[in-house]
Amino acid sequence: MRLGLGPGLALLSAVLFGASTPLAKLLLDQIDPWMLAGLLYLGSGVGLTIVRVVSRWVRRSAPREATLRGGEWGWLALAVVAGGGIGPVLLMVGLARSVASTAALLLNLEGVFTAVLAWFVFRENFDRRIALGMAVISAGALVLSWHGGAALDDALGPLAIAGACLAWAVDNNLTRKISLSDPVQIALVKGGAAGMVNIAIALALGSRWPGPAPLVAAAVVGLAGYGISLVLFVVALRHIGTARTGAYFSLAPFFGAIIAVLVVRDPVTPQLLVAGALMGVGVWLHLTERHEHEHAHDAVMHAHRHVHDEHHGHAHEGSEPPGEPHVHPHTHAGLRHGHAHFPDIHHRHDH
Repeated sequence: MRLGLGPGLALLSAVLFGASTPLAKLLLDQIDPWMLAGLLYLGSGVGLTIVRVVSRWVRRSAPREATLRGGEWGWLALAVVAGGGIGPVLLMVGLARSVASTAALLLNLEGVFTAVLAWFVFRENFDRRIALGMAVISAGALVLSWHGGAALDDALGPLAIAGACLAWAVDNNLTRKISLSDPVQIALVKGGAAGMVNIAIALALGSRWPGPAPLVAAAVVGLAGYGISLVLFVVALRHIGTARTGAYFSLAPFFGAIIAVLVVRDPVTPQLLVAGALMGVGVWLHLTERHEHEHAHDAVMHAHRHVHDEHHGHAHEGSEPPGEPHVHPHTHAGLRHGHAHFPDIHHRHDH
């Protein structure tokens, strides 16, 4: 079993996002929950903007990522509307009409919806091993979030939460379509937009701005747990596709629970151990996957950061940036060969 780049980035993304939950809980005594959500998102957007400007100034000659252009802005806009606009509003409606245990269980639907859309709408390949791994990871998440029952007194609440999960799943799948572009640019736009939506909702509900110290703390947690985490998530999408990235990211609540044990001194419960065992089996099923067959690459022209490997044998005209990796528009000629692969940016073929 080998932890490749894609799974490693997806798991690190889940660790950072999972860590943000117990750290954010420490701020709830000083910041209203909805305002905190907005500040976490906005902190990621503002923080990544600063990181992007500073890194470009310090490393002027370093190879850059491909910037968003043309129709990619449309895909990003749809992703922002789904994940940063519709998702938070539906979640607000659902939380207001659901008990905490119901909400915790239903929020696990995001990973399931992400995989289902990737497999059956966006035609990402999968087999029984990957489907079983996703099911076992989801079972572990259900065990972890189970708190003794779920009440369905108001059907609108659970339906709204499920709708929020569907909106975020749509966001995840649409983001894959632009994952060739600069992940920092994608994450800062999404974080800034979602932050403004959540803060506007919080202010409309009567929330107040926190003091300077908790404001800065929320921004730092947001930068790491929402901003950097999303950057890693987008890069993972390039390497292993949406469903597999979503499956690894579903471990975020487990990582959050482990960090809560270490930092907040929460107890280690049998529930946590069972959930960890189930999720571990699911991750093992994914990490030991080997998908290999003869496949065809259609001719395509695109731009992204790359080195000249077996999928990048194109010639240069002389105007391209020197050295590798580099970014420039390039054409992939039609190719048929066979090797082990994931549904990455160069292997989105039919099966």
